[in-house]
Amino acid sequence: MNDYQLKPEAMPTWKQRTALRIMGWFGWRMLAAPLPGPRGIAVVYPHTSNWDFMIGLLGKWALDLPFRWLAKDSLFKIPLMGSWFRWLGGEPVDRSAPNGMIKAQAERMNAADWYWLAITPEATRSYRPHWKSGFYHLALEAKVPLTLVYIDYPNKVLGLTTHVHLTGDLEKDLEAIRAGYAGHRGLYPKNEAPIVLADRK
Repeated sequence: MNDYQLKPEAMPTWKQRTALRIMGWFGWRMLAAPLPGPRGIAVVYPHTSNWDFMIGLLGKWALDLPFRWLAKDSLFKIPLMGSWFRWLGGEPVDRSAPNGMIKAQAERMNAADWYWLAITPEATRSYRPHWKSGFYHLALEAKVPLTLVYIDYPNKVLGLTTHVHLTGDLEKDLEAIRAGYAGHRGLYPKNEAPIVLADRK
């Protein structure tokens, strides 16, 4: 696993080196394997703290890759905040039309030369009894792989080393996802959602 560790001295840009050094000052390290293609979904779990955003942002800068993330369109209409969100890789979505959102997002992904989307399937830092299933349906529709991203607080590791190519067999796919996250804990483990999809509770 240490073969995947990113080290400041090995990174080519000032931004990457600085991001890793800041992580290192707080005792964190980052493990990252090459992404399995130019398009995919980065599934971030567990998500139990506001600190997850800062650690994830440092990880994005360390990789120097333009990961995107989705948020409701009303947030992007707020002066200054909307521009800041876009600068961070945010993209607005119209949640009033959920039925067509998966297909439209899949088309957007496949039309781009490079498009990796970060999704937190828990959708909240508080406990919920399942994951939202949108990431799964989107990956199948777009025919893209998943990269499992974990923020492991006990070991202070941000990891992107496991990739999952979905089969469409939900139980088999969920077992692969569970195996990838096994042993990794969030800041507040009691708030971690079980890896069960909302439409298959």
